[in-house]
Amino acid sequence: MIVALLNQKGGVGKTTLALNLAGEWAGKGKRVTLIDADPQGSALDWSQQRSREGLARTLGVVGLARDTLHREAPELAREADHVVIDGPPRVAGLMRSALLAADLVLIPVQPSPLDGWASAEMLALVAEARIYRPELAARFVLNRCAARTVLARETAETLADHDPPALAATIGQRIAFAAAAQSGRLVRELEDAAAAAGEITALTHEIERLGIGRAAR
Repeated sequence: MIVALLNQKGGVGKTTLALNLAGEWAGKGKRVTLIDADPQGSALDWSQQRSREGLARTLGVVGLARDTLHREAPELAREADHVVIDGPPRVAGLMRSALLAADLVLIPVQPSPLDGWASAEMLALVAEARIYRPELAARFVLNRCAARTVLARETAETLADHDPPALAATIGQRIAFAAAAQSGRLVRELEDAAAAAGEITALTHEIERLGIGRAAR
């Protein structure tokens, strides 16, 4: 399965989710490749930091910030159980290529009206990609949310009736995610990050239950 984390709006946590999703699957013994398709190269920076810390290489990280991604990602998928794409903000050609490569698009949004408005452009790109890939699946992921706030609850309720819908699993606003990333780690590797790690586990389980794969390729 090729999963792409995409949103035209920057700062919604795409890289954090991509790293931890990929790391969760790798921790279960799956063969995982993470494609850094963001010109900023944050996932590659994380991988280099991990190497400097002397930590085990649990997954492959490849830089492919170019609009031939839709041709190259399926080749990588033949040697992996999961490919996770950390997508770019506002690079139209690269965004379209990532959409054409993916089996599932996850659109991270924060509990904010501004994120909802910014997602409209992203959804237009998904609709465009479905002209060529009608089987392309898409879901919102509510990220960096305080579960007990009214805004988070209202956002979740709104997206539940949306097309595409939101996943039930949500990711909280937790310091553990930033602490892990800075040290080249995953939240599942931190001793005091059980809540964050549990959220990522729940997210991967829900994605797996969707039953999306590469049968249509």
